[in-house]
Amino acid sequence: MLDALRATLAGIVGAPWVSSDPVVLDTAGRDALKRGHRPDLVVTPGTTAEVAAIARACHDARVPMTVRGAGTGYTGGAVPIRGGLVIAMSRFNRILEVDAANLLAVVQPNVITRALHTAVEAQGLFYPPDPASLAECAIGGNVAECAGGPRAFKYGTTRRYVLALEAVLPTGEILRTGSRTVKNVTGYALTDLLVGSEGTLAIITEITLRLVPKPAARHTFAATYPTIDAAARAVGAIVAAGVIPATLELIDAASLDAVAAHLGRSMAPPGTAALLLAEVDGGEAAALEEARLAREACAATGATSLVEADTDEARAAVWEARRELSYALRRLAPRKINHDVVVPRGRVPELYGLIDGIRARHGLVIAAFGHAGDGNIHVNLMVDPANHDEMRRASAAERELFAGVVALDGAISGEHGIGYAKAQYLGLQLSAAEIALMARLKHAFDPHGVLNPGKMWETTPEDLRGLSGERAGD
Repeated sequence: MLDALRATLAGIVGAPWVSSDPVVLDTAGRDALKRGHRPDLVVTPGTTAEVAAIARACHDARVPMTVRGAGTGYTGGAVPIRGGLVIAMSRFNRILEVDAANLLAVVQPNVITRALHTAVEAQGLFYPPDPASLAECAIGGNVAECAGGPRAFKYGTTRRYVLALEAVLPTGEILRTGSRTVKNVTGYALTDLLVGSEGTLAIITEITLRLVPKPAARHTFAATYPTIDAAARAVGAIVAAGVIPATLELIDAASLDAVAAHLGRSMAPPGTAALLLAEVDGGEAAALEEARLAREACAATGATSLVEADTDEARAAVWEARRELSYALRRLAPRKINHDVVVPRGRVPELYGLIDGIRARHGLVIAAFGHAGDGNIHVNLMVDPANHDEMRRASAAERELFAGVVALDGAISGEHGIGYAKAQYLGLQLSAAEIALMARLKHAFDPHGVLNPGKMWETTPEDLRGLSGERAGD
């Protein structure tokens, strides 16, 4: 079967674009979680027609196929958990069009997010979604997971900016959804259905994105607080003042200490329990006034310091520290279990209270930071996979965290998706009827269940036992 499939694939894309090299297979079988499963083959198509032919071959032969872009995901969404074929999208890496008149861009899925930012901002335009991994992650993955980032509070997540898609169904049919218009209510919103579907419904080959004019002005400042509660109250005070910042990030003491050690410079004075990083943007006069109101709200809620990043260099240094947080935390333990839970903004203090209780009850190092403006906090459990007791406590802590978040009217994932990593917790938030409806939708798109199988409600204990562990140096 494998030799026959290889021959078929070579006939579609050419033999050099089909690989069974062990190094290639290992790389294609893992994402940022560092646990994976080797595929049997990796194929690298260069056109939509080739993707369609590959899909038809796998559909007909009942061979699992998983699409891989940049591989920066945190929930195993691009891991070929049941083997088979990995479709590597690395050749789909072009910005096809930037249409300034109609405020849109057309891109292939493996365009790196920062590259798109740079290209459109050079023309006075702006693509707001900005996941922390924007220097590495690809637009296709952002669409598949409905990525967010710090600017989601004001501008929304990726879903808001996807106007149209070209996608290949698992059966090999090529589908074009949506249009180049902002308004479109013709039929079911298939574009919206594919955004956030974690690569389980279709293979995205082209994306039409909505842009906005680049803001004329930006003001950034950091406020420090003696407690997490005080910083969280400041978020509400800023909104009550009539200001919706472009970003409003809350960083706890453990995260501040980690990034200071990582970068060799501190973001806050010693003894700071929480830092609030705020940025407002817009027209010159409006941004200046909003910055004043936001600073006043911070001062009124007990900020111990207020520091403005009033130059491009100072702003870049502040944001470098924020974007390096995830990497800095990896120095604290061999594994960082990153959970992107989200609660209503007003319940962020309760979420931190929940985290404090979990930290104490389970004896774990936990760092929490994230997008306080929209209630999306990244809770990082720092563990050693070789310590079986610690891993047992971390597993118990995860379940307690997710159950507590759902009790706070929140969601177990705000940005990263479910993949296989959170599959066992899906039932904490979704009813059996919701999951059954999703399964019927999956069957309509993928009748033989060959596209990215083993994810979300399909994940089994056997799937998880088949995953490899971390390698030395990961």
